[in-house]
Amino acid sequence: MTNYLFLEYPKCTTCKKAKKWLDDNQITYEQRHIVENNPTEEELKQWINKSGLPIKRFFNTSGKMYKEMKLKDKLIEMTEAEQIKLLSTNGMLVKRPLLIGDSSVLIGFKEEEWKNIK
Repeated sequence: MTNYLFLEYPKCTTCKKAKKWLDDNQITYEQRHIVENNPTEEELKQWINKSGLPIKRFFNTSGKMYKEMKLKDKLIEMTEAEQIKLLSTNGMLVKRPLLIGDSSVLIGFKEEEWKNIK
């Protein structure tokens, strides 16, 4: 059985929906507050590699902080290492929820994608 790590921001409505879905489907997971316990650079590197997705997918592009920092324009000029370092500085920059499994990484909550984890 896969052990899942569920990174969430408790006030986030999408995170609440994802959590309810996990509970309704009896999927066990370890919960982690993405702001109080921000992902480290090392964790982010592993998750990005495991996901096979571009780093940009890990940024919370609709978040206030992303917009205030004008990251849409800045990320283009940053190296992959710099982007990962930036993501590791604040959980509010990271797209959530994140569901990390032994061989999978899901970003955001799309029920269709999450159905495949069982």
